[in-house]
This record gives sequence, structure tokens and C-alpha cells, in this order.
Amino acid sequence: MSAAAKRIIPMLDRVLIQRVKAETKTASGILLPEKAVEKLNEGVVVAVGPGNVTKEGKNIPVGLAEGDRVLLPSYGGSPVKVSSSKDDEFLLYRAEEILAKLQ
Repeated sequence: MSAAAKRIIPMLDRVLIQRVKAETKTASGILLPEKAVEKLNEGVVVAVGPGNVTKEGKNIPVGLAEGDRVLLPSYGGSPVKVSSSKDDEFLLYRAEEILAKLQ
């Protein structure tokens, strides 16, 4: 992960996710063409916002932490371009859009 991605601090209940890339090589060493490799719906949490604030002014923290592996929806998320990383794909999600936390 690049240092530029570490400088991004999400607002409110948003979470910055780095999408996990699928393997481009089989266990036996055969290289797969780019079109045959599908995108995984997994990601790693890079940064977490402080959480939502209620009308009473109480903070509701996000239930995720940096380094958590999460299950992402098929669609959604805002792509974030980081200048120093060409191959890494970063997405910004609301905490409620994330489907599950993986162990």
C-alpha cells in the first residue's frame, strides 16, 4: 500500500478499501489471461472514518478497523485514484454498504 493512500482519511462513516486481486497464475504455474480472471468481492480496510453523529451529538463508531478483510457488494463504492499506485484499486464505501467482515 502506498503512503499516499495512508494520507486519505474518510469522513463520517466511510471506509477506504483496497480491493484484493485475484490470482493470475494457477497452482501448477499456468498464467491466466486477464479476461479470464474475475474481480473478487473481497477487500482490505485501509482507513476508517470516525463514525456518524446523531442528532443528540453522540458519535456512533464504525465497526471496522484497519487491516480487516471484508466482503464487498458487486456494485457500488466510489473509486479513488491515488497518484503513486498504478495497479492498486481503492474504493470508498459507507460502512452500512459493506456486506460482512471475514475472519
